Amino acid sequence: MELYPKLILDALHTVRYPGSGNDIVAAGMVEDDIRIEGNKVSFSLIFDKPTDPFIRSIVKSAEAAITNFIGPEVDIKGNIAVKTRAQAPQKPETLLPGVKNIIGVSSGKGGVGKSTVASNLAVALAQLGYKVGLLDADIFGPSAPLMFGLQDEALYVEKVDGRDLIVPAEKYGVKVLSIGFVVDKDKAVLWRGGMASNALKQLIGEANWGDLDYFIIDMPPGTSDIHLTLVQTLAITGAIVVTTPQQVALADARKGVSMFQGKQVNVPVLGIVENMSWFTPAAHPDEKYFIFGKDGGKLLAEAVGVKLLGQIPLVASICRSGDEGTPVVLQNSVSGAAFLDLARNVVAATDARNSQLPPTHPVEMNS
Repeated sequence: MELYPKLILDALHTVRYPGSGNDIVAAGMVEDDIRIEGNKVSFSLIFDKPTDPFIRSIVKSAEAAITNFIGPEVDIKGNIAVKTRAQAPQKPETLLPGVKNIIGVSSGKGGVGKSTVASNLAVALAQLGYKVGLLDADIFGPSAPLMFGLQDEALYVEKVDGRDLIVPAEKYGVKVLSIGFVVDKDKAVLWRGGMASNALKQLIGEANWGDLDYFIIDMPPGTSDIHLTLVQTLAITGAIVVTTPQQVALADARKGVSMFQGKQVNVPVLGIVENMSWFTPAAHPDEKYFIFGKDGGKLLAEAVGVKLLGQIPLVASICRSGDEGTPVVLQNSVSGAAFLDLARNVVAATDARNSQLPPTHPVEMNS
């Protein structure tokens, strides 16, 4: 059988890219470099991203299509090259045109008080006179409903400019949305990454957030595809990494900083918050006991070249206030003052970022 380029293209027209329904030839995925040497056929397939999850299956489908459409004598296996389109970096779509600053609050590991920091930071910013929204993006461990006393909150929608939009709950001057509002609070959320990402996109793009000065995102702990979804969906102003002074937490926090500063994410780190910095007994507010180590977060901030935004003491009232749905920043206390100072430092860091000050240098990820 005589082989020629059109015959190869006819076979490849039968291969469709999953999701879009377009065949790979019509989609422009077959490069114009088909080479035929006797029975040997080779060419290149072009994908938008090197991380495309369908690369391997498309290559196999292309090999099978040529073998089935033309004949088993065609030598094609292993002769398909994979290339990536040269694309300029794209700015995430502006889903929240009324929001001035988007701040992600993250942590390298769970249990360091990230959600407590995010909730109190949001309320502190509201107390300083800013319009604030809080998105609880910790899909598998939502805390905002409990910390704001909104466990029984029911969501409803309203029509805005012809669109049905979710109405965020509002308390302590903060607009709040959480996946915890729509799932059974007593059952685990068993979702694959794609389902979780789609749910987050709905809470972001299909909600009536309105005009906000600060949109705080309580991110899941660690590094995951949800983080990628958020940075690809929103133009995040900057990230805050929460840690404790403990060495194991600091090691994970360093990885969190590295994630944001890496090429794939590329989000400025506004600074580090050291939580549980010291224990202060209620009866002796001037005493400090460094249970988890001293100044670990401060030293990490210096090491990676970012600001230390605040040191939050370990006080029983912080935990109790969160459980009761009244963030501790609402109290006139040492802890409340610490969160107000944190909010002021975040505002200053955000203003500096918006003034286009030189970004911090990336750091290497330690294993």
